Order: sequence, then C-alpha cells, then structure tokens
Amino acid sequence: MKHNISMKVNGQNYDVSVEPRKTLLAVLRDQLHLTGTKEGCSTGDCGACTVIMDGDTYTSCLVLGVEADGREITTVEGIASEGKLHPVQEAFVKFGGLQCGFCTAGLIVSSASLLDENPNPSDDEIQTALAGNLCRCTGYTKITEAVKDASRVMKRKAGKKKVAK
Repeated sequence: MKHNISMKVNGQNYDVSVEPRKTLLAVLRDQLHLTGTKEGCSTGDCGACTVIMDGDTYTSCLVLGVEADGREITTVEGIASEGKLHPVQEAFVKFGGLQCGFCTAGLIVSSASLLDENPNPSDDEIQTALAGNLCRCTGYTKITEAVKDASRVMKRKAGKKKVAK
C-alpha cells in the first residue's frame, strides 16, 4: 500500500506516492529523477547518497521515503544556485577533489552543509565533518584544500554583500 507524501526538494514542492519500504534515495532517483545522489553501499557507510534534510546531513539510503513527508531536502542538484556553481563545487574542480566522481555528490553536500554551519573550519573539523564520506580515488588532502578554499571564497563574497548594502 503506497503512502502519499509531500516534500520540498531543492526548493520545489513535490507530492509523490511511495511504497513504505522504498528509501529516500530510491524516491529521489527513481521517482523525482534526481540522479546526482548516488547509491554506493546501501548501508550508510560510504556517504555517496548524502543529502541535507531540514538542515542536517543524512545518508538517504537509510531514510525511508515516507520519513521525508513534510521535510525540506537539498540534493547535490540543489547546491548550485542561479545557474552558478557553489563555491564548494568550483573548489573541487580547482583542487582536483574529484576523480571518478562517484563520491563527489556526497562530499559536496557534506562540505556545503559544514560551511553553512561553520564558515571557518579547521582541518580537523573538515575531516570530522567528512568522516562519513569515503573516497577511494583522490585521497583527502585535495578535498580538504577544496573545502578551505571554498570557505575563503564564501567569506569574501559575504564581505562584499555587507559592503554593498
């Protein structure tokens, strides 16, 4: 028996009918066709499926779709805005924080969430925030450098907005 749920994903409202056993990951990919969120391990260990739900990061393979009813979700597709890449996305490209790209979506979502909460994280804070995201290609040095660069860019942009007001 399917359940009707409503949720806001990347700023857009959706009403969907979901089977109780379907994960949020499956709903996002199969019903909403938001395929940026990847399925890696299906056990919550790799972080490839990380999304932001109501301001906190979750591995969407461990969340049932019905649990998303009434919630606000941001996937990797919603990190960019107004047709421009988010500073985290730009920094991942600039510093080579991606290779095969499979883990990249989860790392970008986790990094953007970290910088929203802590605009000036230390290396240890970055590593702690990204501990749930596994990458087998790049190593984490380039990823940490990318997050630190994105932090600097975001602070500069925030300073310019304050001056413009």
